[in-house]
Amino acid sequence: MSGIVVMMNGLPGAMGHEVSQACIRRGLTLAPVALTGGGQPADCQVTEGSTSVTVKLVGPDAAGSQRKALEELKKAHGNRLVIIDFTHPTAVNPNGDLYTSVGVTYVMGTTGGDREALMKATNDSGVYAVIAPNMGKQIVALQATMERMARDFPGAFSGYKLEVTESHQKTKADTSGTAKALVSSFQKMGVDKFEMDDIKMLRDDESQKAFGVSEEHLNGHAWHTYTLKSGDGSVEFQFKHNVSGRRTYSEGVADAVQFIAAKCAEKSKKRTFDMIDILEAGVMQ
Repeated sequence: MSGIVVMMNGLPGAMGHEVSQACIRRGLTLAPVALTGGGQPADCQVTEGSTSVTVKLVGPDAAGSQRKALEELKKAHGNRLVIIDFTHPTAVNPNGDLYTSVGVTYVMGTTGGDREALMKATNDSGVYAVIAPNMGKQIVALQATMERMARDFPGAFSGYKLEVTESHQKTKADTSGTAKALVSSFQKMGVDKFEMDDIKMLRDDESQKAFGVSEEHLNGHAWHTYTLKSGDGSVEFQFKHNVSGRRTYSEGVADAVQFIAAKCAEKSKKRTFDMIDILEAGVMQ
C-alpha cells in the first residue's frame, strides 16, 4: 500500500524519534501532529537524512483535543493513516479505546496495561491492529520458538528452577512484556513455581553496568538472561538476548506499519495481528 501516513504517538521520547526515523527511511510520511503525555513541549523536530518534520504535540490537557486531532487526521488520510503507539503503560487502554472509537488502524508497541481489555476493545471494534510486546525480528522468532517448544514438549523442564533478569533504560516503567512471554512458556514446560513478580528488573545505572551494559547504551537497551537449573544443580541452561540501542525495534515497527496497512487495503477478514504473524508472512525487511 502506497501513501501511508504515520502518526507517531510517543514523541518527543527517544523511541518515538527512532521509530519516526525508521518510517521516513522506508518512504512513509510522518504526520505533522502526534499525541503525547502531559508536561511536554508544544512541538518537536524529527530529522532523518535530508528530511525534517516539525511535529505538533497534542497533550491531554484540553478536553477532547486529542480526539479532535485524531479525527482530523483520519478525515484527511482515511485508511492510509496508521497510528503508532509508544507512550506509557498507563496510556495503553485509554489510547486503545480512543483509536478503536475513532476507527483508525494502529500498531501498539507500548507494553503494560490490561492486555485482555485492549484485545477485546480492538476485536469488538473491527479496526486493524498489530499488538505486540516486542518488535525485534530475531527476538520475536525466539519467543515463537519457545511457545512452540512449550506446546510440543510440556514438562521438558520439570523440576528446574528459573531465574530471570531483565535490564532496560530507567524510563521503562513496567516489566518487559517479552520476559513475561518467555516466562509463560517456561511455566508450561514445568519449571518450579515462578511468578511474574519474581522477574528481576534492573533500572539503575550501577546494577546495569554490573550486568554488562555499556555506559553509552544505559539510556536505550534491552538485556535479558533466563537461567534454568536442575533440582540437584548439575545441569544448567541459559537463554540470553542483549540488544543495545533501539534500531532493531524501530525497523520492526516499520515492518508492522506496512503489513497492517496492506491487510487493511486488502480487507483481510483477520484484523488483529502480532509480530509472529508478520514473521510467518515473511515480509519483515
